[in-house]
Amino acid sequence: MTQDLVVALVFIVYAMGALITFGTLLTWVERKQAAVMSDRIGANRAYVRIPFTQWKLVWWGLFHGVADGIKMLLKENFTPQSYDRVAYAIAPWVVFTPVLLVFAVVPFGGTIEPARLAPALADWFGNRSYPMQIARLDAGLLIVFAFSGLTVIGAMLAGWSSANKFSLLGALRAAAQLIAYELPLLLAVVGVVIQAGTMSLQGIVAFQSTGSIFGWSGIGFPFILTQFIGFGLFLVASQAELTQTPFDMPVAESELVAGYMVEYTGFRFLFFFIGEFGTAFAFSAIAATIYLGGWALPASWGIPLGVMRFLGPFVLFAKVMGVAFLMFWVRFTYPRLREDQLQALAWKFLIPIGLLNILLTGVFKVAI
Repeated sequence: MTQDLVVALVFIVYAMGALITFGTLLTWVERKQAAVMSDRIGANRAYVRIPFTQWKLVWWGLFHGVADGIKMLLKENFTPQSYDRVAYAIAPWVVFTPVLLVFAVVPFGGTIEPARLAPALADWFGNRSYPMQIARLDAGLLIVFAFSGLTVIGAMLAGWSSANKFSLLGALRAAAQLIAYELPLLLAVVGVVIQAGTMSLQGIVAFQSTGSIFGWSGIGFPFILTQFIGFGLFLVASQAELTQTPFDMPVAESELVAGYMVEYTGFRFLFFFIGEFGTAFAFSAIAATIYLGGWALPASWGIPLGVMRFLGPFVLFAKVMGVAFLMFWVRFTYPRLREDQLQALAWKFLIPIGLLNILLTGVFKVAI
C-alpha cells in the first residue's frame, strides 16, 4: 500500500539521519571522554561564527566532527598504482551498508497512528497503526548478526584490492578477529532469547517493560539483572568487532599504519570512518534494546501511551550513549593485546563462558 511505503520511507530517513548524526556525535564523545580520562581539555578549536558579528559558537568542540566530515569530502581521492578497481571501489560500501541494515530491525519507539498525529491525513491513513521499526521481523536478532557479519568481507576486499602488504596483513588480522568474536557475540544473546521466548526485538522490549522481578514490577524486568554475564560478553565481543583498543590489531597504527584502510583517502575513507562509529552506535543500540529495555520504560510507571511515543527515541538514545560510554571507557583504559592473547581470550574464555551462561539460563528457566 502507498501509505505503508510512505511510513517506511519516513522511518528509513529517520534511521539514516540518526546513524549519521550520532555517528558524528560519537566522534566528539570519544575525543572528550579521552581528554577527561587523560586530564586534558580535548577538541575545542572548531567553531561557527555568527554572521556579521564576532561571536563564535564553540560548544565544547561539537563542530569538530562536522569539520572532519567536510574535510574528508573535499580531499583529493588518491588510489594505488596497482590495485583491483572493482573490489577497491565496493569495499567501503560493503563495510558501511550492513550498519544501515542493522538499524532496520532496531525498534526506536512504540506504535504510532498517523491519523492521530496528522488529523488532516486521517481519511488517507484510516485506522492504520505502525510500530516504530523499519523491518518488523520475528527473527530480528538473527538478521542483526547476519548483517553484522558482512563487514569482514568488506575488510578483506579492502586489504586484498589495495595491493599493499600492510593492507593485506590488516585484512587478515581483521578476518581472524571478527570471525573469532562473532561466536561469543551470538552466544551472549542466546540467554536473552531463552528468557524472553522470542527473537523479535519488539517482543524482547515488551517483555522487559511488562515483566517483574520476584513479583515486583517497579523497574520492569531488564535482562541486565539476570543476564549480566551475557551483557559483559556482549560488550567485550562488541569491542573486538569494532577493532578498538585493546582489540585494535587490524588497524594497529604503530605496526600497520591504518591496516586495511591505509590506501583509502577522501570520500572512501569517510565511509570507513562513519562505518566504525556507526557500528559502535549500532551495537550500543542492540545492547540497550536487549539488556536495558530499549525505548520503553517500565509499564508500572503508568506513563501515558501518547507520551511514551514521544519519549521512546529519547529514552533509547540515553541508554545507547550510556553503553557507548562504557565501550570508550574500555578503549582508553587498557593497552593493546597481542594476537595470541586476542585469540586465546575468544576461544579459551569467552566462548566457554557463553556456553556456561546458556546452560545456567536454561536450568533457571526450567526451575523457576
